Amino acid sequence: MIEIICTNNNVRKCIPSGMSLKELAEDINVQLAHPILGAKVNNELKSLNYELYKNKVITFVDATDSAGYGMYERSLCFLLYKAVKDLYPEEDIVIKHSISGGKFCEFESSNFEVTDEVVQNLKKRMLQLVADDIPFIRGYLLTDEALSLYVQNKMYDKEKLLKNRASFYTSVYELDKTINYFFGCLVPSTGYIKYFDIVKYENGILLSTPSRRFPNKLSPVKKSPKLFNVFKEHKEWVKIIGSPYVGDLNEKILQGKSTEVILLSEALHEKKLATIADEIKHRDEVKIVLISGPSSSGKTTSCRRLSVQLGVLGFQPVQLSVDNYFVEREQTPLDENGNYDFEHINALDLDLFNQHLQDLIAGKEIEVPTFDFVQGKKIWKGNKLQMNEKSILVVEGIHCLNPLLTQSIDSSKKYKVFVSALTSLAIDKHNPIHSSDNRLIRRIVRDFNYRGYSAEDTISRWASVRNGEEKWIFPFQENADAMFNSAMLCELNLLKKHAMPIINRVAECSSEYTEVRRLKKMLGYFVGIDDENVPHYSILREFFGGSIFSY
Repeated sequence: MIEIICTNNNVRKCIPSGMSLKELAEDINVQLAHPILGAKVNNELKSLNYELYKNKVITFVDATDSAGYGMYERSLCFLLYKAVKDLYPEEDIVIKHSISGGKFCEFESSNFEVTDEVVQNLKKRMLQLVADDIPFIRGYLLTDEALSLYVQNKMYDKEKLLKNRASFYTSVYELDKTINYFFGCLVPSTGYIKYFDIVKYENGILLSTPSRRFPNKLSPVKKSPKLFNVFKEHKEWVKIIGSPYVGDLNEKILQGKSTEVILLSEALHEKKLATIADEIKHRDEVKIVLISGPSSSGKTTSCRRLSVQLGVLGFQPVQLSVDNYFVEREQTPLDENGNYDFEHINALDLDLFNQHLQDLIAGKEIEVPTFDFVQGKKIWKGNKLQMNEKSILVVEGIHCLNPLLTQSIDSSKKYKVFVSALTSLAIDKHNPIHSSDNRLIRRIVRDFNYRGYSAEDTISRWASVRNGEEKWIFPFQENADAMFNSAMLCELNLLKKHAMPIINRVAECSSEYTEVRRLKKMLGYFVGIDDENVPHYSILREFFGGSIFSY
């Protein structure tokens, strides 16, 4: 007999050794708001067929938990892949990236036309697979045997990915004799995948997924043509330089080409920023450049580097931080839990900010406040700011694309830039890297180096940060005149040596350990690179140090 503690219903019980998680959930009558998909066993995510042989602390999860939602998403991707292989065995589907309430997917063959009939056939097959309730089977093979199996099935992206991992065994997933590899656990069977849809989208299909908040409802499809084009451009770029997947990139690094990859990424950034500066130059009426983006997207360095490009064109950039215009603490709006909501648009003194914008454009001198976050109020230190005929105001802040922030300024005088780390690299064809993961790794490193926060602190705040982004940043991204992708092709290779020692400090008993294990596994796919050849003006220097810019 072994002892288990279930945190969902505070049950502490002795059970027979070898009982599965699924049997345990039934035995102790665990009830969640939505179907149980898996469980955290000593804070390590496991599938429901996992058998218990030692004393464990267990938390069962559904799709409202980030770990459970990841299981659902991965399983849905396998379901789509299976349907493609059943109906079009010579074709392969590539899971590209998240957009418009789902996953954008493309057929690898450019000659394959995605018609309404193709979409309907795939959906019909997927629904039949769900109705058949076929189990997802996870097997373990010696790594050499697994690599041979992937090569035999022409899955060269997976063979390249896994051949440099120092592991005796490698997992292989199977669904009704169709094999694949996935980054993490899947749900027990196809019958668990109740909510999805597929529709034609651009030159491919959109695999619509439910939201974490309401896992029994599909996310609304919202077209984001500007964002889609940025993703498309960068996906084509990584394909051109021969590194669309982690395995390809690792090969380049092992061949001694890491400096070349770094310089190519930096050159692309410089070219894009120069193009944005040229566009601003051609708009004679523009007086304010507004730069917005989510957390750890590299807004600050992008602001500095764009200002340099504007200086090349004869402008005299004047920078203004929105963070100095918070309202006094007692005027800060509260969230649904009664806590201060600093990411709310009304947490800013919009009247003062707009008055200062008008005064600056009119050539008047203003005194810029400094917001004291400890005291929760503005401090006036005599910091003056004024613009001349050659000046252009560059403003950076999360609300910069929200029309309310600059409501008193005519739209013709504004040029809006959205910055985000839109990851163009994928683990393999069926395992994209979420852009939010890219940013989280950046933030963990920066928070540790410059703010004194542990990885545990940063991860615990991340859900709240993401909720704020969904509410106050992403709804306005299509307002941008230009989008700048701050992601670097090899940045996770570079950040690995900085991030791993930080996240390794998180204890197994921490509630954030499940996320830490996921991040460690993701970074484990990457061959590390030393950062000595990263230029001092690089966006990555904002996070691990050594930047030429002051922050």
